[in-house]
Order: sequence, then structure tokens, then C-alpha cells
Amino acid sequence: MRKIREVLRLKMFVGRSGRQISKSCGIARSTTADYLNRATRVGLSWPLPEDMDDAELERLLYPPLPVIAPENRSTPNWPEVYKELKRKSVTLVLLWQEYKEDKPDGYQYSRYCQMYRNWLGTQNVVMRQDHKAGEKLFVDYAGQRVGIIDRLTGETRSAEIFVAVLGASSYTYAEATWSQSLPDWISSHIRTFDFLQGCPLLLIPDNLKSGVTKAHRYEPDINSTYQEMAIHYAVAVVPARPRKPKDKAKAEAGVLLVERWILACLRNHQFFSLDELNAAIKPLLEKLNNRPFKKFNSCRKEMFETLDKPCLQPLPQYAYEFAEWIKARVAPNIHIRVFDHFY
Repeated sequence: MRKIREVLRLKMFVGRSGRQISKSCGIARSTTADYLNRATRVGLSWPLPEDMDDAELERLLYPPLPVIAPENRSTPNWPEVYKELKRKSVTLVLLWQEYKEDKPDGYQYSRYCQMYRNWLGTQNVVMRQDHKAGEKLFVDYAGQRVGIIDRLTGETRSAEIFVAVLGASSYTYAEATWSQSLPDWISSHIRTFDFLQGCPLLLIPDNLKSGVTKAHRYEPDINSTYQEMAIHYAVAVVPARPRKPKDKAKAEAGVLLVERWILACLRNHQFFSLDELNAAIKPLLEKLNNRPFKKFNSCRKEMFETLDKPCLQPLPQYAYEFAEWIKARVAPNIHIRVFDHFY
């Protein structure tokens, strides 16, 4: 307060300019101007009243901010807004307009957007990827395998667990196969499309050899059979970048859930055939898709029915018939070898 008094004295009594006062008091010119503007607004003059102490002067120049009453407007249902934004062509402007039609006294667009961003920031603090309905299907294999016992020899053979997850709804499919080889890889995709009763626009696989012949950051080489299958179902294959697990975060999360809620539940069971294992997986998979989300009043099955399913492409009339491409070299005997046969 001492400097404020000195600023007022130099201006009102001595008649100095703002530049001179700033230099004399060692403060910025903007601060000097602010002091003088505040004094003018409250009608102060020099000399100040003798009974005005520093506390009174501060209260006069810097009055407390008025207490704003809490807003009584209707707060939008942010989880529903988040869910609707996954639909194709739906924007925040459209949702705000619908909100204003229902609540004419509701928030204006800028405040609406700010509140949505604030709500979104209270969710898990990670890089968020926006997945449009019916757009992406993430596919991968679980790291955990399940042992199947041969009834005749007693030997245990490990089965792979194939996992597919839709981007918008997180609707999950899982099944057991004997290997990650190309025939099993393709067959799992065909059964996944049948399970979904439709096809997405994009397939996002990892860079396993059955799907990607040569991994590359920008121009990966897709396996010829896998590419043929994608053409048959009118989907595009966009592999995740090598060593970039966040590109397929949905698949990673789906694998984790399958391991927790399906494979962990089967840990004490013995299986003697692949069909027996898949029969045990089926009800647990249905249970997983019907589990409610923690932060949304919904589940994967419900989200799939309302979001992804209406946007999926229809299945072709016939399922893809497996055909494997190989590179055959002509031997000196003018024959080529294909699966231990000479032609």
C-alpha cells in the first residue's frame, strides 16, 4: 500500500507523468496506470482521509469479487455425448443444437464445449483415440496359451487364443486355434465376421507373419492370402506400426480382458479337444460382453447393438475360400514343388 500512496501523491499532488512515476517508484507503467484507474473509479483524491488505513485503502481499490450463485442449468449427460460422438458424422455442434432444442435455457456452445473437455479430462489421463462406429476391428493373439490333453498319448498341446475387438463399442470376440499359421489366422477372421454379422471398414492387425509379410512404418507388405480375404470382405488392412503398441491399444486391452475374465476362469479346467475349449469360451465371452462399463451406464453388447452393428458392411453372399499363395521355383528337372508334390 505504501507504493500506491506514493503513486497517488506524485500524480495528484506533484503532477508527475505516468512514465516519471513508474521510474521513481520502480514499478511497471501498466501497474501505475492500474493504480490510477482504480483510484479514479472510486473517486479518491489527494490528500487521502486521515482515518483511511492501508486495509481500508486496499478494500476500496480491490473490492472482493462478487459471489456467483451456482448455475441451475441442466447439465448435459456427458457419457451419452461421448457415446454419440462415436457415431458416423456426429459432431459436438449437432449434439449442442439438440441439447438447446430440449433445454432452451441451457449452456451456450462455448461453455458446452468447455464443460465437455473438462469432463473428458477427468477420465483416464491417456492419449485418446477416436473410433468411429463400424470403422475399425483390432485383431491379435493373447500371450497366454491353453493346454489341451491328447486322450490317447496324454501329451499336452498348447492352443492359441485369437482376440478381435471393435473400436467404438469394444465388443469382443475370442476363440482358440491350434496355431497362428495362415490357415488358422484366416479362418479366425471369417468366424469373427460371422460372429459380428458384418464387416468393418478397417482391420488393424499386429505384424505377425500370417498377416504382414514385411513390416514397415508406412508401406508394409500384406500377405497375399490375407489381402485376398480383405478384398473379398471389402475391408482394408492397416497394420499397427512396428513397436507401437498404442496403435492397437484396443486389442491390447481386449487381450487383457480375455485373459482375466475367460482364461483365468478356465485355469482349473482340463480340455481334451479344441472344440471342447471353444465351447467353454463361448458363455464366458457372452458374459464379458454383457459386463457393465465402470464409467458408462452400458455394456459392450448394448454399445455394439446401437453403435457398431448398424454401421457394419453386410457380409458377402459366400464366405472366403482359403487359397494360399506361394513362390515356386523351377527345378533343373523342369518341375515345381508345391506341398511335396511335383508339377
